[in-house]
Amino acid sequence: MMMLQDGSTQLLCLTASSGVPLFTRGASKQLPFSVIGSLNGVHMFGGGQGAVLSCCETEGGGKVVWRVFQDSVMLIAVSGGGQGGQGGGAGGSSKDEEVRLQRLLENVWNCMVLVLGQDELANMRNIERLKRDLRSCFSLIDQLMEDRQEGILGNLTHCADSLLPPNSTLLQEAVDSFAQASDSEFGCLIVHGRIAAATEMWWRLAPQEVVLLSALMRSLSASGSASCDYPVFLPHGSPTVAHRLLRFQLLPGADVCVLCGPTPSLHRAESGLVGRFWTPLVESLRDCLAVGDRCLPASVSLRPDVLALLLINRETRRSVSCVRSLASHLLSDHPLPSKARCWELLKLFYIFSTTRYFSQEEALCVPPEERPQRSNSEDFVLGFSHQPLQCYLVTEECKSYGLQTAQHQLFLLIPPSVPTFALRTVATQTLSDIVAATGF
Repeated sequence: MMMLQDGSTQLLCLTASSGVPLFTRGASKQLPFSVIGSLNGVHMFGGGQGAVLSCCETEGGGKVVWRVFQDSVMLIAVSGGGQGGQGGGAGGSSKDEEVRLQRLLENVWNCMVLVLGQDELANMRNIERLKRDLRSCFSLIDQLMEDRQEGILGNLTHCADSLLPPNSTLLQEAVDSFAQASDSEFGCLIVHGRIAAATEMWWRLAPQEVVLLSALMRSLSASGSASCDYPVFLPHGSPTVAHRLLRFQLLPGADVCVLCGPTPSLHRAESGLVGRFWTPLVESLRDCLAVGDRCLPASVSLRPDVLALLLINRETRRSVSCVRSLASHLLSDHPLPSKARCWELLKLFYIFSTTRYFSQEEALCVPPEERPQRSNSEDFVLGFSHQPLQCYLVTEECKSYGLQTAQHQLFLLIPPSVPTFALRTVATQTLSDIVAATGF
């Protein structure tokens, strides 16, 4: 597998029954057809012997993960290695990479269902036509693979990346009213690619659906169109019947959408409803946009010794995350990781914590036959006589601290100069400050 560059990932999609390639995405240098055939063949051989091949590691540190969906589509993720070494001493980096790739395959399948519907994927009547239809998924799949936007972690956490606006009540009322006027119970306001407000029924969608719809909104917004009428299937709630996703750009960086039936028409919604509900809120939207990548309103004062944070509300499956400006840490005795590196470390620490110590509620939403093999992490957790509530990790780059309560999970990156005994205080105060100021 050394034909792939270190750190690169290639995704292969084949028919499960015959191994016909449907598409490949990822690494610029694609694997030869003979290698693709061998990867499919070894999986089929295992199946014939009553063994499920889900993951293997190559001599060069690469990783291969297989997953079959609906007895119809096989997805294979091939990692060229090198990423596990970025764990900053997180330990067990091979397992961490497996978790990342398994989550990628799950997201890609749900993305294919979102765009094409389950029927077309489960009942392949015309392979060549399906290949053409699958092209409409590519921009969304590439977004899932590349993690182009810093701070978008929902692909990994299956929690909705959120932004907490300073004027949440006004925006919430506007989203509710706009959705109702659009004959819909499902409405959402996306700011900087994150959910700023949504209707109650939007939050009742499966967490994976909320994450994928946000990713689709980012993809549609990047296309530059002011509005669109896009058919979508909900992978869990409605995999065989399409809904209409109406999306409108309110300001650059701020989009609103609704999931609806045959009415209203795109023209009627655009000409009669958007201006009526959103023109009076232009200043509120600008205030919301000003929150930016911090995702937290000015009313939240973070301690200076917090480099980066990821806060998850376990009940609502929402998350907020941010990386602080390094300018505020110039007095540190240690060279601090860059902003991009902080995002990478935050993801790695999340995987480290949730595969070893903390629970992952989204696993409860997935039927047993659709769950990836997680025996290693499950065995590790069974070694405890209790549910761990806190964990920490000390590396050369930074110190990391994880905190779990009944309602929240908090993951922090902290400069190495902060004493280890003080990490718990930093974490508990940070959680208290955010919840007190925002009610998150």
